[in-house]
Amino acid sequence: MHTFIFGIYPYIALSVLVIGSIVRYERDPFTWKTESSQLLRNKRLIVGSILFHIGVLTIFFGHVVGLLTPIPLLEALRIGHEFKQILAIVVGGAGAVSALIGGFILLHRRLTDPRIRKTSSTMDIAILLLLLFQLVLGTLSIFVSLQHIDGSEMIKFMMWAQGIFTLDPNAASYTVGTSWIFELHILTGLTIFVLFPFTRLVHIFSGIFVPLRYLFLRRGYQIVRSRRQTALAQRSSSTQSPAE
Repeated sequence: MHTFIFGIYPYIALSVLVIGSIVRYERDPFTWKTESSQLLRNKRLIVGSILFHIGVLTIFFGHVVGLLTPIPLLEALRIGHEFKQILAIVVGGAGAVSALIGGFILLHRRLTDPRIRKTSSTMDIAILLLLLFQLVLGTLSIFVSLQHIDGSEMIKFMMWAQGIFTLDPNAASYTVGTSWIFELHILTGLTIFVLFPFTRLVHIFSGIFVPLRYLFLRRGYQIVRSRRQTALAQRSSSTQSPAE
């Protein structure tokens, strides 16, 4: 089971994340949105959303840099494992607190406001609960990391993460003997990857790639209809033209 979770499941999760997101965008592009509830009720949304997004983005990029930076590169830059461990605890802890506060504000708003609750799907609530659970696990893992301030546990997970991307057949073995909190944290994170294409989380890709589309590609075509019947009849037989 350990080999499956840490050696096989990561590839399943990443495949579903990538392929599922592409398929959803191609087949159901109009569902590729956050379904914002700001128009229904703006109260508490701004504060909760800002805290949550800042915290999550800090944690995400911290994990990417922290786990995928090659160990020889850190040694060449004379960045010690202890320093990196302390930096991860401080930055990750701050991000986790921000995301937790914002997440609980958003969850409370979604569950207690009748208008927001009525427009929320089961998956909307489930994915938010799962994200909060993941944040709690990450926060608890800080106390375990404090017991390994030399960075020994961190090195194991760096070797595991980099082994996954380099197709190392022994990647799962690097996490043997680590704390169950770290292992559950990884398992939950991979499960979020699996659910990603089927939730509103896909809007993360829009925030990254849509600005690039407007910078380097032509703006897409839009259908503009007139309220006048005569104009509508004339335009029905004409081709679409780019919006000005």
